[in-house]
Amino acid sequence: MFKTLCGAVAAVLFTTLSALVQAQTAASAPEPAAAPAVAALAADTSEGKIAYYGRKFAGRRTASGERFNPAAMTMAHKTLPFGTQVRVTNLANDKSVVVRVNDRGPTTPDRVGDLSSGAARKIGMIRAGVVNARLEVVAAPKAR
Repeated sequence: MFKTLCGAVAAVLFTTLSALVQAQTAASAPEPAAAPAVAALAADTSEGKIAYYGRKFAGRRTASGERFNPAAMTMAHKTLPFGTQVRVTNLANDKSVVVRVNDRGPTTPDRVGDLSSGAARKIGMIRAGVVNARLEVVAAPKAR
């Protein structure tokens, strides 16, 4: 029985080591060029409800680490990388603004983003509070 147990342990160890070697080999392989990812990001367009957040968050840290400035042209998005430039168009009046993603959100499930109050003012949505909008990625984040 001891020999059987040792054989089973040896088989598990061999399988685990083989998997680790394969994973390390895959990790050390050169990464593909960034161009396809940028192209895919640049083609990203979505529509949905968008709201804004304002003065009560002024000075607080955003998810990217910078301090929130209500007058800045920024937005919160659930998945786009920080620094991504997005054109947001208010579908009710066709006004648009280009903003930079610097925060995560919104937490409300039916919304696609939250704008700073400065950006919301530019597209004429302050009175409405929540509007239907189109989001188009216009530039990927700059490399550091």
